[in-house]
Amino acid sequence: MKCSQSPTKSRGRPREFDPEVALGSALQVFWKHGYEGASLAELTEAMGITKPSLYACFGNKEALFKKALDLYERDKLAYLRTALEAPTARGVAERLLRGSLDTYCGSADSQGCLGVISLVSCTSEDTSIREHVIARRQSSDAALIARFEEAKAKGDLPEGSDPVVLAQCLSTVLQGLAVKAQGGTPRGELEGVIAAFLAMWPGR
Repeated sequence: MKCSQSPTKSRGRPREFDPEVALGSALQVFWKHGYEGASLAELTEAMGITKPSLYACFGNKEALFKKALDLYERDKLAYLRTALEAPTARGVAERLLRGSLDTYCGSADSQGCLGVISLVSCTSEDTSIREHVIARRQSSDAALIARFEEAKAKGDLPEGSDPVVLAQCLSTVLQGLAVKAQGGTPRGELEGVIAAFLAMWPGR
């Protein structure tokens, strides 16, 4: 798919651009600043396009952010899908924790968790964005709860374990890692947090 820039007086003809490349650049801006903190001027500059071209190809800022979230989940959160396939509940937790660490502080462009950053920075005026991010997180939590319920039914988790509470605990640690990573906490310290959490995990 190609989108076109609005023609300028000197050029006369629209200049095509690759929307996937532009979207990747927009993702970096949102990832760094969150939804509210990313201005249209910063977005268009990073994407190398004009505001009319942004609206024509992606819709408004909210629509662009949702497309960036799709890209983020597809490329940066692929470990979520493979984590649920781990043979044990503890393995699920470990894959999620280590996968998140690779995403949050595994490369120069890592900025923490896009969802957490956007939730923290959203104001009451960004209710629709907040609700959208929360809905995505709830979907992930539901899948995690279902996986832990399956583990409990198979005897992988102790009888007294609560899959909902376990999922909430894991989600809380994941979000905490994201905030710590964004704040510059060294990876070694975060790996220590993961080791401590896994040491307290019930069952195998």
